[in-house]
Amino acid sequence: MTEHAVHRCGWAGNDPRMQAYHDTEWGVPERDSRALWEKLMLDGFQAGLSWSTILNKRDAFRAAFLGFEPHVVVRFGEADVARLLADAGIVRSRAKIDATIHAARLYCDMAEAGEDFAAYCWGFTGGQVVTGDGKTFPTVTPLSETISKDLKRRGFKFVGPTIVYAWMQAVGIVNDHAATCFRRNQV
Repeated sequence: MTEHAVHRCGWAGNDPRMQAYHDTEWGVPERDSRALWEKLMLDGFQAGLSWSTILNKRDAFRAAFLGFEPHVVVRFGEADVARLLADAGIVRSRAKIDATIHAARLYCDMAEAGEDFAAYCWGFTGGQVVTGDGKTFPTVTPLSETISKDLKRRGFKFVGPTIVYAWMQAVGIVNDHAATCFRRNQV
């Protein structure tokens, strides 16, 4: 390693796309409702797969789901589902596609009731980032279990506590950068 080597979290590996994601997005506190919803949906598509698979398909997902605009996705019908199931650029899971369309309805219902999705998401931590110790990296926490249960109660699917924790890390609700990672104190 050179004297000026960058120390990243180990999961970023040597893949330039994963490194760029780590260096610019992962763990950065996201406060935009639509972006939080998009990331939750993408983490749902990740269930049973690797994040690198989803990251490599993210642009195709964004195109297929018309920018992950919940107010647009909520209007998807059977023709859209057929289009998505035929799109080799995304994960073609009927259950995950249906869950995303249903989650758009839930998002819109929350908005119509005056409930901001970002405020809801960040409300579990009082708007504060939870900082991990930088040495241990759980896949589930009591907080991810609480959020998962509440999302499921509301009708969201593919939001188990492991998926929710990965999402919490991705959107910066949790700062789980390793103690030696150059991003830990930047986010």
